Amino acid sequence: MRTIQLRRYTLVDGEYDAFVDWWNEWMPKVRPAAGFAIEFAYGIRETNEFVWAVSAEGDEDAFLALEQEYLASDARAEAFAGVPQRVAAYNIGFVTEFPATGR
Repeated sequence: MRTIQLRRYTLVDGEYDAFVDWWNEWMPKVRPAAGFAIEFAYGIRETNEFVWAVSAEGDEDAFLALEQEYLASDARAEAFAGVPQRVAAYNIGFVTEFPATGR
């Protein structure tokens, strides 16, 4: 069983490119090293949106426990050191997979 968390960000005006550069440098290193898999990542420049999904083995409780370890890690602290706030709004939640409808 894998649990998937969908992370939707509205970025601060003017910070889209800087955020994407930072994300590409750090997240593919620190999230997998912490036990997560990055499922996908997409940006919508015109609306300053960035949407990505991260997953981990186990149920939501296992995901949250792993996330607490990640949030307290030195690797995450290094990734965020000196980085200005580039996300204006966060919308983060777990998703449920549904079988394809065949449409």
